[in-house]
Amino acid sequence: MPTPLDVLVVGAGIAGLATATALHREGMSVDVIERSPERRATGAGLFLPGNSVRALTALGLGDHLSGAGAPVPGQRLMDHRGRVLADIAMAELWRGTAGCVGITRANLHAALHDIVPVPVRHGITLVSLKQSDDGVDVEFSDGRSGRYDVVVGADGIRSDLRELVDPATGARYLGQVCWRFLTDAPDIDRWTVWLGPRTAFLAYPVGGGRVCCYADVTAAAPKDPTTRAGLPGLFSGYDQRVRDLLATPAAHEAYFSPVEEASGETWAHGRVVLVGDAAHASSPNMAQGVAMAVEDAQVLAEVLATGGDTEHLLQQYVQRRLPRTRWVQQQTHRRDRTRSMPPAVRNIAFRYGAKALFERGNAPLRDLP
Repeated sequence: MPTPLDVLVVGAGIAGLATATALHREGMSVDVIERSPERRATGAGLFLPGNSVRALTALGLGDHLSGAGAPVPGQRLMDHRGRVLADIAMAELWRGTAGCVGITRANLHAALHDIVPVPVRHGITLVSLKQSDDGVDVEFSDGRSGRYDVVVGADGIRSDLRELVDPATGARYLGQVCWRFLTDAPDIDRWTVWLGPRTAFLAYPVGGGRVCCYADVTAAAPKDPTTRAGLPGLFSGYDQRVRDLLATPAAHEAYFSPVEEASGETWAHGRVVLVGDAAHASSPNMAQGVAMAVEDAQVLAEVLATGGDTEHLLQQYVQRRLPRTRWVQQQTHRRDRTRSMPPAVRNIAFRYGAKALFERGNAPLRDLP
């Protein structure tokens, strides 16, 4: 039997908690640190496609997703005035994987905290990290130190550890900014998007009669482009349903962020390795962030459990995951190009080709990672 590894996971978001859980299940000793002083989850909601639900179910969260989330049976694409362009059945699109679910980010994050088998040390960062042939020595901001076989960077798109692994790769702005918020809308029972000129508005159920709303606009700079009219002003020509959602109190407190990606291909340096958004953050238009992070965790744990030269095993993990995450990023770029067509052309393309487009874009993700 291979000697169990001592692993440090840096970051206690979805990627970090999933990685810690998967590694521990393979018999490894795991420590988790998180820079935030307390347990919290930013953002609003998550749409979990079939491969994401499959991966989370393998971690033991299947019952939680069924109980706390909302089933999402279909995707509806409309123009900005509410005229239907296409309806897509999720059972067919994600056949052989699992049903799709909407859930709040806070709910999923809390559920992962409940199952992670080791305590998370909050308010802690790395002060120094020194690699040698047989391990990694680290010093923490609370004065402690440790020695590990592997250090995992699960510290998000602003990853500090990515600077060590691949200093040439940083977050790249994709020309869009977005807002997210949660509000009540029990009549919305599926993933529903309204597409306008250089804008889009999405709503989907997350349980308890609530929906997550996501709005984005094309913008030259990664800063909030709203004026005194606020977010409703950017969507004033949209369907009344969208305007009603934007008139709710929650919309005035929407979480704003630029849309960015991290597209480097070097995820491991020596015994330090990246997972999740730290390695391959992408546009949310494929809703694959959670799936890719949890699949990373599963594959990394599986590979390390086989034993052998640790640095070589980390490179095996990268080579297994890189084609799949690269595919997702390529698909997000294709979707953005389609959305950027003149509205009349785009609407025809979706009316007659949406099902084929979504089938081609998601089919490889039905396979196990």
